[in-house]
Amino acid sequence: MAVPLASSEPLAGLSFAALLDAVAARTPAPGSGAVSALAVALAAGLTEMAARFAPGEEAAAARAAELRAEAAPLADEDAAAYERYLLDREPGPIVEVPLRVAALAAETAELAARLAAGGNPNLRGDAATGAGTGACTAVRAHDGLPSRFGVIPR
Repeated sequence: MAVPLASSEPLAGLSFAALLDAVAARTPAPGSGAVSALAVALAAGLTEMAARFAPGEEAAAARAAELRAEAAPLADEDAAAYERYLLDREPGPIVEVPLRVAALAAETAELAARLAAGGNPNLRGDAATGAGTGACTAVRAHDGLPSRFGVIPR
């Protein structure tokens, strides 16, 4: 059964079942923006794992870890920004957060695609999943803005 969040615990700290319930609940947030941020964090995690198994990819593993750490908190920032938008109809943060998610997603996709092509072949599927998830999330985070908020992203 879908239930709203009962606490202010960060979305990334919830159990997976509680996160699924929060997303499915009849509440304005968390929604697609928060889910997109968490998807980027997961994609970066797969990318980080693929890099750790690829000789000479320590820098890629470190960058993927940074991307993961930057993306996860954006889930809560997006949910908070959307709730503020519902109150004041000012698009500032509700536009800025998805653009940050899109940038992190695009970088994750590029890094993961490189690892899928030239990293450890045993982790090609993991890296490719990171690349595909990152690419799809970048498009969603960027392209969803004009229709919802009348804003043309830069």
